[in-house]
Amino acid sequence: MKRSLIAMALAASMPFAANAAEGVTYNYLQAGYQATSGDVDADGYDVNGSVAFHPNFHVFGGFGSQEIDNTNLDIDDYRIGVGYNLEIAPRTDLLARVAYQKLDAGRVLGQELDFDGWSTEVGVRGLLARNFDGYALVGYEDYDGGIDGDFYGRLGANVAFNANWGLNGDVKFNGDVTEWFIGPRFTW
Repeated sequence: MKRSLIAMALAASMPFAANAAEGVTYNYLQAGYQATSGDVDADGYDVNGSVAFHPNFHVFGGFGSQEIDNTNLDIDDYRIGVGYNLEIAPRTDLLARVAYQKLDAGRVLGQELDFDGWSTEVGVRGLLARNFDGYALVGYEDYDGGIDGDFYGRLGANVAFNANWGLNGDVKFNGDVTEWFIGPRFTW
């Protein structure tokens, strides 16, 4: 009876014992240029990072600041979250993430404009070539304070120049608004 229980427990835990796909890492730090176009046009910078604390889990976070064109209004955004990755092929991960987010525009016309929210996304990330990986995600984000929640799509790629340095590009499509990022990435 004890052997049967142990065997069932091991069998049940096997899906949680997988590692990240071969060549895909969740340990990085990147910074670069960020821009938004659509209902609002803005540009600025963004700093992001991720650290794997388990073969299948990582924490991630970031900070960005953009100035809306033809104004002196800056919008800062913060995010922190946790992600889960599960190898579904030797070079491909299923990726799921959830995050707390905050938008802060400061004081506008005597009113403080800051919004707390959350996002969740799911998709795939895989090594497409020895020095090139990409990801495709769909997500949903929602903020308090009258900002309606919305679905979005995200596409991105990383080109590695060597074992540690590379370039990341990311595009997020959210209705009439498109956000994009490009910048160097340090991976370990």
